[in-house]
Amino acid sequence: MLPDPRAGSAPEPGPDAAATPVLSVVIPVRNEAPNIAPLVAEIEAALAAIPHEIVYVDDGSTDATPEALRAARAAGAPLRALRHQASCGQSAAIVTGVKAARGRWIATLDGDGQNDPADIPRLLARAEAEAQEGRRTLIAGHRVNRKDSGVKRYTSRIANGVRAWLLRDATPDTGCGLKVFPRDLFLDLPKFDHMHRYLPALVLRQGGAVVSEPVNHRPRTRGASNYGTLDRLLVGIFDLIGVAWLQRRGRRPVIERDEGP
Repeated sequence: MLPDPRAGSAPEPGPDAAATPVLSVVIPVRNEAPNIAPLVAEIEAALAAIPHEIVYVDDGSTDATPEALRAARAAGAPLRALRHQASCGQSAAIVTGVKAARGRWIATLDGDGQNDPADIPRLLARAEAEAQEGRRTLIAGHRVNRKDSGVKRYTSRIANGVRAWLLRDATPDTGCGLKVFPRDLFLDLPKFDHMHRYLPALVLRQGGAVVSEPVNHRPRTRGASNYGTLDRLLVGIFDLIGVAWLQRRGRRPVIERDEGP
């Protein structure tokens, strides 16, 4: 199970808090103060035509991230901020953000600026088209031209290959932080540490669908990564075993309506 995030503050409403957003952009961050203002500006430009909110979850930052979030909100962004008193990990931050979100649709972004918010409207349109066909679908970004270090690309290639072989989740890039999905679909999933790396497999287990879409990827230009490569490798084998176990143990009942009195 995920640790108790013990959020240190309630969601802080932005200027348009009374309006219900269509889309909530959930961004987990830890020590990303220099990236807050540029990313918020990009999100606002990309989503100008879509009623939205931005939900940041500060996962126990020790830098000026809280101040940067307050400044972005004061500048007029429809931004809400929650804070974990201590770092509980990226999955815990995403869960906190989705639970607090008010939109029917969720878009997740990494807080380092490497995901391009300009891709969100296209992924949202695909998700809405899937819903029109009666499917609850996770739209997963696929970084076809990654701008990470050689070590990250190499380890991700191995991890993606092993994961795809074991879990058969039909997703080439589960590590991409840019995803769009229905909020209620996410809330139906089992919650555990590192779950965000296995969302496609968990969605398929829940009876949903997964579609991959190519997205832009950019080099990090500010700050340093706070969720490293080595820690992912060390826990990866245990995560894979656990998710494979969940896949094999889960059953989805077929509900028959009782038409009687």
